[in-house]
Amino acid sequence: MGEILKVDDINVYYGSIHAIKGISFSVNEGEIVTLIGANGAGKSTTLNTVSGLLRSKTGSITFMGEDMGKIPPHKVVEKGLVMVPEGRRIFTQMTVEENLEMGAYTQDPKGIKASLEEVYELFPRLAERRTQVGGTLSGGEQQMLAMGRALMAKPKLIMLDEPSMGLAPLLVDHIFAIISHLHETGATILLVEQNAQAALSIADRAYVLETGKITLTGTGKELLTNEAVKKAYLGA
Repeated sequence: MGEILKVDDINVYYGSIHAIKGISFSVNEGEIVTLIGANGAGKSTTLNTVSGLLRSKTGSITFMGEDMGKIPPHKVVEKGLVMVPEGRRIFTQMTVEENLEMGAYTQDPKGIKASLEEVYELFPRLAERRTQVGGTLSGGEQQMLAMGRALMAKPKLIMLDEPSMGLAPLLVDHIFAIISHLHETGATILLVEQNAQAALSIADRAYVLETGKITLTGTGKELLTNEAVKKAYLGA
């Protein structure tokens, strides 16, 4: 499995606040890699920097062997690096199908119908609601829609920012089952998640982020049994 994403020594600031402090990590093709940490640890900032929405003062971000440092966010998507943002960010006034079609704006129009059918097969609930306005969906359905919209872009790497946020436990299980299924079908996933138990349970590798720094790394299984991780994040 080749390296698909390499983040090397990035430092990100919000004004005078040093949010990300020299972190480095990588994602290999076909892996689920997760970043876990408390609120404010810098997880979402890291994803937004990889996406090109924020810029690092130092270091480099390499995707598929290409330096992404100066590439604008919409071009990042065209390269196959796609994010499902925190809070879903669907188009609330558009129908489910229109939302999905928006995700395919970088794709050949001839393939959109087939892509839609693939998404509807993965998310039957969306197929049932294809003509429903996005803003009237439940939180779980909106999360499925946000994930489906990202998949319409045919990503080489899909980044998920807090996919379980605000969802009932049963829906959390469902969303993580879908992420596992995507992984089994060959998807490469970078997952940011506060639910450390769920994230580590499905991750190949994981990084612990604390106040903008990576403090621990290992396989998902290793960190699930790590005493410091259990105490800080797993309620053990």
